[in-house]
Amino acid sequence: MLKQVDWRQVLKNNFTNWEKLADFLELTPSQREVVLKNPRFILNLPLRLAEKIPKQTLDDPILKQFLPHQMEKEKKIGFRLDPTEDQSFLKSSKLLQKYEGRALLVTTSACAMHCRFCFRQNFPYETERKTYDEELKAIEQDFSLREIILSGGDPLSISNNTLRYLLVRLSGCSHVKRIRFHTRFPIGIPERIDEEFVSLLENLYQQVYFVIHCNHVKELDSDVLESLKRLKKIGVVILNQAVLLKGINDSLEDLYALTEKLVDNGILPYYLHQLDQVQGTSHFEVEVAEGRRLIQALAARTSGYAVPKYVQEIPHRANKTDLFQLSCSM
Repeated sequence: MLKQVDWRQVLKNNFTNWEKLADFLELTPSQREVVLKNPRFILNLPLRLAEKIPKQTLDDPILKQFLPHQMEKEKKIGFRLDPTEDQSFLKSSKLLQKYEGRALLVTTSACAMHCRFCFRQNFPYETERKTYDEELKAIEQDFSLREIILSGGDPLSISNNTLRYLLVRLSGCSHVKRIRFHTRFPIGIPERIDEEFVSLLENLYQQVYFVIHCNHVKELDSDVLESLKRLKKIGVVILNQAVLLKGINDSLEDLYALTEKLVDNGILPYYLHQLDQVQGTSHFEVEVAEGRRLIQALAARTSGYAVPKYVQEIPHRANKTDLFQLSCSM
C-alpha cells in the first residue's frame, strides 16, 4: 500500500551528486572512472529507482538511463542540440504548436529525473516569468485547439495550486475537449499522485489523458501501478511512451516484458520512439532496421493493442513518422 506522504519531501532524496550515488551503489574505482564528473546536464535520479539497481555494476537498464557517462563527450555527425527543432515551433516562450488541433504548454523546466537522452535538455526554458497568462489567453482565443498537452520538464513538478489554476482556466475553454499530461513523475515518485491531485482531475469536463514514460519493466512496481490505478478509477486514460535505447530495451524479451506488464495493468503502449539525435546521446542509438525487426517480432508474439507505434519525430512534418509502416511501403 502506497503511503500518503509529501512528495516534495520524497523528491529531496534524489541523487544529484555522482559520488553519493557511486557510494550508494558501491561502485569500484574502475567503474567510477567512466562517470562524467561535471556534466552540463546534471544527474538527477530518484532514490526509489536507485534502490532497484544492483550493487557494483554499471550494466543495469535503469542506471544506464541516468548515470552521466564519458561517452556523452563523443561527437557524431547528425547529433545536435535541438534535433526536434522545438524552438522553431514556439508561439510564445511557453507555448509550442507542432501539429494541427493541439498545442503544448511548457509548464516548467523542472523534472523528477534527468534522462541522459532527453530531447529537451537544451531547451531555453522561460524561468523569469512565473505566470502562464499569455499562453492561456492564446489558447482561449484559438478555437482550432481541441487538445492541450501539459509538458515540460514535467508538469507534475509544479504545485497542485498552480495546476488547479491552469486546469480551471482550461476547463473554461469549451473548444478544448482533451487535456493530456506528459509525465515521468509516477515512475520515480508515485507519491505525487496524491488525493489532492486526483481531486483536481475528477471534476474536469474534458477527457484527461496521461502519457507516462517508461522504458523498462524494472521501472514498474506495485506502488507505481497503484498510483496510476487511482487515475484510472476516475476515468483517466493512461498510455505509455518509451524510447528505443541500446543496451537498455533493444531486445525482444525486454520489449515484450514491458508491454505485457503495461497491458496487464490497463496501460496501453502508445509510442516507441526512435532516439532523437541529441548531441551526446549517440551511444544510445539503435539502427532503424533493428527497431523495425523488433516491432515485427513483438507483433507476432502479443496482441495488437500491446504493440506500440514505432515512430520518429521529423521536424515540420504534419505528424510523427511511423517507421514500421514506412518500411512496409518501401
